[in-house]
Amino acid sequence: MDEKQRVASAVAAALPDLSLEEIVDKIERPKDANNGDYAFPTFFLAKTLHKAPQMIAADLVEKIDQAGFEKVVVAGPYINFFLDKAQVGAEIIKAILADPAGYGKKDLGHGANVTIDYSSPNIAKPMGMGHLRSTMIGEAIARILAKENYTPVRIDYLGDWGTQFGKLMAAYKMWGSEEEVKKDPINTLLKYYVRINAEAEEHPEYTDAGREWFAKLEHGDKEAWRLWHWFRQISIERFQKVYDMLDVHFDSFNGEAFSAQKMDDPIQLLKDKHLLKASRGAQIVDLDAYKLTPPLIIKSNGTTTYITRDLATALYRKRMFGHAKSLYVVGAEQENYYKQLKAVLKEMGFTWWDQLEHISFGLMNLNGQKMSTRKGNVVNLEDVLNDSIKLARQQIAEKNPDLPNADEVAKQVGVGAVIFHDLKNDRRNAVNFKLEDVVKFEGETGPYVQYARARAESILRKGGIRDFSNVDLTTVGDAAWDILSFLGQYSDVVERAAVNYDPSVIAKYALELSKKFNQYYAHNRILQDDEGQPARLALVQAVSHVLKDALAMLDIKAPDEM
Repeated sequence: MDEKQRVASAVAAALPDLSLEEIVDKIERPKDANNGDYAFPTFFLAKTLHKAPQMIAADLVEKIDQAGFEKVVVAGPYINFFLDKAQVGAEIIKAILADPAGYGKKDLGHGANVTIDYSSPNIAKPMGMGHLRSTMIGEAIARILAKENYTPVRIDYLGDWGTQFGKLMAAYKMWGSEEEVKKDPINTLLKYYVRINAEAEEHPEYTDAGREWFAKLEHGDKEAWRLWHWFRQISIERFQKVYDMLDVHFDSFNGEAFSAQKMDDPIQLLKDKHLLKASRGAQIVDLDAYKLTPPLIIKSNGTTTYITRDLATALYRKRMFGHAKSLYVVGAEQENYYKQLKAVLKEMGFTWWDQLEHISFGLMNLNGQKMSTRKGNVVNLEDVLNDSIKLARQQIAEKNPDLPNADEVAKQVGVGAVIFHDLKNDRRNAVNFKLEDVVKFEGETGPYVQYARARAESILRKGGIRDFSNVDLTTVGDAAWDILSFLGQYSDVVERAAVNYDPSVIAKYALELSKKFNQYYAHNRILQDDEGQPARLALVQAVSHVLKDALAMLDIKAPDEM
């Protein structure tokens, strides 16, 4: 039982007319520790009990069983709960040590499937820093949901279909060289793509050529399909190199092209429901009832659009995975689009339309400017990761030249720094990318958290105790209560991150726990040889476990030494 549940249960016994859930929702944490660990307000009861809140609080406190609490007191309209620090602290440490991986889990998912569509780069283009946001937010959400016993289905919905590939084929046919592409596939294809877009303003026939090549692709032209398969394969190989660096793994790489083969179903359903309306030679769905602009389903030339493919994708994923939720980790600028997608599914009669959720995030800008592959101002993600690893290696050489496995630790720290820099921000906020900020190793950074955990492991090695089964954990002392109380909040933090799909909640918790641990380390002689030492070491072990678990949910490694 976590501490909030303990308080709620005590209140519920005195207020049988309220559910435990209602009581839990009302419980607060006082800003001032002098007012207790938890507080229960009574204002909302005044109307039903026909008494002043102060009188209600005074009456209730008489009925509350104070076992497990240091004291329970009235403070005006509040009932303030002071936990039994020694007993509760011991229970928290014991719970963490008994099941480090399971601590903090509330089993919100009960094993239900959740499809998570994230990363989704376009083939024939390098993965830029802009892709980091979707990739790492999506991966962290998958890990957080897995912690809460959902079954995540990770999908990299590749951008491998559309008129831009017709443009690329046209560019390759005009200026391309197979030998040049084989030497440096992605950068060479990007060069062709940037050039045709730059020159298309003066040569509109280039745009027409792109449309013609995409039409060939849609109609099964052999040369178009040969080029498409080639571009796709060399792209996935390059993406995989970055995913391996990030320790990101997908269950499916089925992209737009896969969905393009399944569009007959949604189009037929739209026809059967009489939802397709003619508009300037094209076919749309009227969404006036939702105050949304009508999405274009079939263009005037007979080709399909992105939303047509997404309708096919939605139907396929529901049939294939029977999901309880279907998440799309895509930039905030697509908010209106996902409203359209859900509205069309609702109009088609699918009751699960509201299982689709757009997990939006702010843009990553380059020195205040939006990055664009079309304009060529993209910072290569792989380069940033390598630069960060190199910087980590230099710092390790200066601070700990004899560190075993220094190269592996440098990779864990360097990659972790990049990931944490992104995930510590609320996903909805824009992030301005500056290399010097991304690879900074001081302040509120991933390496700061990793080092706090490595310090804990160092203390444990010196202490020489790893089996705490016979340790009297109540002797840890009042000086540890700040950390213990914070460890006791972990399950609420994990739940909040899962419910809001917000990895920054975990990142901020890990930072704060690291700060609290460093303060505890600075003001307490943990290794002092006295009767409290085993309990203090047990606390250090608990902190180490929780920091490692929090970092793992963010897809960041926790080296034992740094």
